[in-house]
Amino acid sequence: MQSLKSDALEPTRPELARMSARARLVSRLPVYGLPVLTVLLILLFSLLLPQTFPTMLNLRSILGDKSIIAILSLAAMMPMVTGKLDLTVGYGIVLWHILVISLQEAGLPWPAACLLVVIMGGLVGLLNGALIEIAKIDSFIATLGTGTVIYAVALWHTGGRQVVAELPSGFHAINSTFVLGLPVTAYYVLALAVLLWIMLEYTPAGRFLYAIGANPRAAMLNGIPVARYTIAAFVISGVLSGFAGILLAAKLRIGQASVGLEYLLPALVGAFLGSTTIKPGRVNVWGTMIGVTILAVGISGIQQFGGSFWVEPMFNGMTLLAAIGIAGYAQRRRGTRRGTISKPTVSDCPERRG
Repeated sequence: MQSLKSDALEPTRPELARMSARARLVSRLPVYGLPVLTVLLILLFSLLLPQTFPTMLNLRSILGDKSIIAILSLAAMMPMVTGKLDLTVGYGIVLWHILVISLQEAGLPWPAACLLVVIMGGLVGLLNGALIEIAKIDSFIATLGTGTVIYAVALWHTGGRQVVAELPSGFHAINSTFVLGLPVTAYYVLALAVLLWIMLEYTPAGRFLYAIGANPRAAMLNGIPVARYTIAAFVISGVLSGFAGILLAAKLRIGQASVGLEYLLPALVGAFLGSTTIKPGRVNVWGTMIGVTILAVGISGIQQFGGSFWVEPMFNGMTLLAAIGIAGYAQRRRGTRRGTISKPTVSDCPERRG
């Protein structure tokens, strides 16, 4: 069984060549619809909230607050490329941000503490990959199980109390530094996005990962080591999750087990939204970044109108349902036009493994 099915929706060049100008425009809507909607939301909130929304202070606030979610969305995206889910991105950040503070409290220099946390994040990703590819456990079940264990370890370690330590200024600086007037965390996100984009789009490894996500059995029959690449995707996810935990610790300057789980849903929503734009039907880097951006813009605008504390999860959930529903509808229509059997973008479907 696999939890997520990747299937491309963007029109091919031969298909575009046979279309009229109007049909080409309509066929491009799923590709660029979400970016256009993001720009329209920015314009709308800028007109309605001219004193607060189109300001540098608001831009810094959005970039500073959502950078951790953007990194977690990239972490969740990597296993999704192979057709798998990784729920530990939300649970792991709880333990990682506590652990990096605890290690410094125990006397470890902050660079060594950060390096150790990133390595441990990668090891958890390795465990997840092994459970899924070697033990043949569904990715949803496997990562839910390991994530819950990680969360329990965080609760045991803290005893339900805050972890406080004298943290060096160098550790604070990895989150609080500004470069050219913008938070340095925004540059981390940009660098990671470019790196993953190059890897997924321009290297054989990226093509193998997309081939595994589209049809793992066909990929295996073509000589692609499916298990190895899938495990590698989970290791990358774990490393990114560990890095996000470090940034969260530098931002909060305390460790607390009740903090972190609220990042899980936005991270998954950002990655799922990424599969509905730029390359609709396939999880992709820039689509994920646009998904995170539209969530950040929408929530920021609504909160400036005085939205209550429940607005953010409500907006995340409704955006996810709407985006996946529209993508599924577009894919069914496309399948009908091609005279093929329609397939939903996200589904639980049985899979026979050889």
